[in-house]
Amino acid sequence: MAAKILANLIVMGSGILARAFVQAYRQAIANASKNGVAQEALQNTIRRGSKVMTEEEARKILGVTEGSAWEEKYDALFERNATNGSFYIQSKVHRAKECLEATYREKGQSTPI
Repeated sequence: MAAKILANLIVMGSGILARAFVQAYRQAIANASKNGVAQEALQNTIRRGSKVMTEEEARKILGVTEGSAWEEKYDALFERNATNGSFYIQSKVHRAKECLEATYREKGQSTPI
């Protein structure tokens, strides 16, 4: 008899918890859409998924500022990682170069020297 009552309590309790969880989730989604958090989170997810490097990130990787020559810095970092460094870092350096080249092409400028 006690086991049957205990089993009933567990089943009823889990049902109540499940409904409360679903209701809290729906409320969280409603609050997020009111505040614009849902759209921002979606945009961040899309940006991360596209794996496009920003110009700022490329400059940080190469350690250069806007308007400064990055070719020499690229050559040094690429060669250093080619001989005794990390392939991952070497590929990040190469992607940073590609990003900056594309940025200068879009702006219609020649690369700074």
